Amino acid sequence: MDSEEATRARLETAAAHACRNVPVAAPEDTARAVVARMRGQRYDTAAVVAVCAENRLRGLVTIEKLFAAADSVRLAEIMDSDPPAVAGHNDQEHALWKALRHSEPGLAVTGPRGEFLGLIPPHRLLTVLLEEHDEDVARLSGYLKSAAGARSASTETVRRRLWHRLPWLLVGLVGAMLAAGLVDAFQAQLERQVLVAFFIPGIVYLADAVGTQTEAVVIRGLSVGVGVERIVRREIVTGLLIGALIALAAYPLTLLLWHAAPVSAAVSLSLFAACSVASAVAMVLPWIFAKLGIDPAFGSGPLATVIQDLLSILVYLVVATAVVG
Repeated sequence: MDSEEATRARLETAAAHACRNVPVAAPEDTARAVVARMRGQRYDTAAVVAVCAENRLRGLVTIEKLFAAADSVRLAEIMDSDPPAVAGHNDQEHALWKALRHSEPGLAVTGPRGEFLGLIPPHRLLTVLLEEHDEDVARLSGYLKSAAGARSASTETVRRRLWHRLPWLLVGLVGAMLAAGLVDAFQAQLERQVLVAFFIPGIVYLADAVGTQTEAVVIRGLSVGVGVERIVRREIVTGLLIGALIALAAYPLTLLLWHAAPVSAAVSLSLFAACSVASAVAMVLPWIFAKLGIDPAFGSGPLATVIQDLLSILVYLVVATAVVG
């Protein structure tokens, strides 16, 4: 990892967002003593009091609980003893995901031995949320892989715009040539039944839509530490059900409009198969990227689209040849 990448990695960790100047108290401290100690002090954030013993985090107390407690109540009695905390080296998106699952207005950051490093306040969590949103949108577009780049994309030069976008579009161009070759291979079938060709765009679009939905779920899961193995079974079942439902809806609709039962059957079977295959591709590709140490969102979208389109066309033309004849 070069120095620029190392610096960016450090800036994207939970510790980089932690505020050190926060109220800290011991478990045996009383509410009255802590409030008195806080008066006249200036903190980076005072929404949460960190309860520590020997510099190790023991719990968190919100400012609302602190002021509502009786003067003699010890913090150990009102603190959240299982607070939302994240290791300092963890990715900022993991920190954000963990914070959103708890009710405290802040997230504790700890070191390798449980030592207290600071608190991530709500406004910084919102900043991380915005950065990660910008970054994910840019990466899914396949031309940027950093939040800073996402923010500057609207003002960059024409040369930079071409450099960021053209490589993936060239991948798409290769895919388009392969798709044309597939259609040409089935030219005789299409000449015998021209109606078959009418449904190629629709099948490609629906398969892409299903794949995009699955890909979004998988990439978001990977980004917050949810492994593909926890997603795969439900997504496979979902993809099969979506394909079946779309196929069931397509058959009577195409039959009513074009009165060609063999073509309607081919379209329905192809939709079921293409949607199922697209869902599988959308799961496997980000997983492969993650295993290779490549950001699963960077380039998955454009590459998955090319693969899904080619497979959808191939599935449809093979099924149409077998069913229509």
